[in-house]
Amino acid sequence: MEKIVDFLTFKTFISPLALIIFYYMGAVVMPLAIWFISRWLMKKITMVEEGYQRSKRMVWSLMSWKYRLLCIGLCLMMFVFMELLWRMMFEFLLAYLQMWEALVHP
Repeated sequence: MEKIVDFLTFKTFISPLALIIFYYMGAVVMPLAIWFISRWLMKKITMVEEGYQRSKRMVWSLMSWKYRLLCIGLCLMMFVFMELLWRMMFEFLLAYLQMWEALVHP
């Protein structure tokens, strides 16, 4: 009964578990969901598919192989940095909650 009262009066946080769940949702589920949704949109709405194909052809035809590889490399690097920043943000939040727990319940 005491644990329920602590939970209802916010003396016990559920945030560490929730943060871990939200981290994995953002790091794994969201990129995959965005990719699947974009593919679904392209198949569902022909105007989106045509615009994507035309712009892709135009950009790739204007770029040499060197710049194509550079563009792909930069996009991959941005993705890795976004994942790293996401991880660091959640580590900071978890560390904050651990400090709070250590100060409140020594």
